Amino acid sequence: MDIRDQVRDFLAEHDPTESDRLDFLRARFDAGLAWVHFPVGLGGLGLPRALQAVVDAELAAAGAPDNDPRRIGIGLGMAAPTILRYGTEEQKSRFLRPLWTGEEVWCQLFSEPGAGSDLAALGTRAVLDGDTWTVDGQKVWTSSAHTARWAILIARTDPDLPKHRGITYFVCDMTDPGVDVRPLRQITGEAEFNEVFLTGVRIPDAHRLGAVGEGWQVAQTTLNNERVAIGGQAMPREGGMIGVVAATWRQRPELRSHELHQRLLRSWTDAEVARLTGERLRQQLSQGQPGPEGAAMKLAFARLAQELSGLEVELLGEEGLGYDDWTMTRPELVDFNGREAGYRYLRAKGNSIEGGTSEILRNIIAERVLGLPSEPRTDKDLPWKELPR
Repeated sequence: MDIRDQVRDFLAEHDPTESDRLDFLRARFDAGLAWVHFPVGLGGLGLPRALQAVVDAELAAAGAPDNDPRRIGIGLGMAAPTILRYGTEEQKSRFLRPLWTGEEVWCQLFSEPGAGSDLAALGTRAVLDGDTWTVDGQKVWTSSAHTARWAILIARTDPDLPKHRGITYFVCDMTDPGVDVRPLRQITGEAEFNEVFLTGVRIPDAHRLGAVGEGWQVAQTTLNNERVAIGGQAMPREGGMIGVVAATWRQRPELRSHELHQRLLRSWTDAEVARLTGERLRQQLSQGQPGPEGAAMKLAFARLAQELSGLEVELLGEEGLGYDDWTMTRPELVDFNGREAGYRYLRAKGNSIEGGTSEILRNIIAERVLGLPSEPRTDKDLPWKELPR
């Protein structure tokens, strides 16, 4: 049966104008129309990933509700593909459906105060006692931790091994009494990020993803998907920041100058190249898991966002410095395009840090895409406990 016919049959049974939103989303998942490339029974039909766009378009045309993907982006873009690849059948059945419907929000407990760019140096400890792990440590820069029900977590389980080999990957219950979430106020005034303190947090071994000590390999699936999720989103021509800046240019001729015009043309060209490259990357993704090429998309996204937000402020002059709300708020998600130019300029500064710093991404591109020699790493084979701190 053609995928369009399947969608129409589904809509005939579940009229989106008469169905409860959550009931509709659950039914869509059960019908395999959530992620068509996922296996049957896990929100999919085992079909090519490219057909998802067809499903989404048919449902949108019928006025069907979506699952608010921006609010649950960490679950959709990072947790789900990792659970699918490394989770047990019980884990997949338990976590994927409420993740996709948005009933359970996810966050990512990876970075630490002393292990950001060098993530493998993390020091959060997990110790096994029977069939339960006890976790102690601190994580930082955690988006959505204040709203999350679950977290993907990496912790050190063997300090006697080199840093990349003594790490294990877990699913952490954010309602555990040992989890303490504290806001981190940013330059925008918001606190979308958090620091998370873990004190005696209990994680059953049934919530481990992958084998003990192989958490770094599992985490690579998460990180590769994260970079694609940040930098490889589907965009129409003049979508995102370039559309905002181009609209300002067209609507405000009094702001124009030859120098700013040349900068806008260069940025427009770069944005279009990035958009088309992202389309090619998504076509490659339809054939398998994302690889290191996603680092290039995320790197380009960060550079463009910062260049364009700076150009917008210059276009607007003093007006561009305005920013309505400097009070600390705790947003569920970042409204990047729906805010003032001053907010976009400040928030874009974080784009070169979140999801992997631009410096680290350049190393990944050089070594894993271009095949250039690796940087010298004198600590690669040392036991983690002997590393300088």
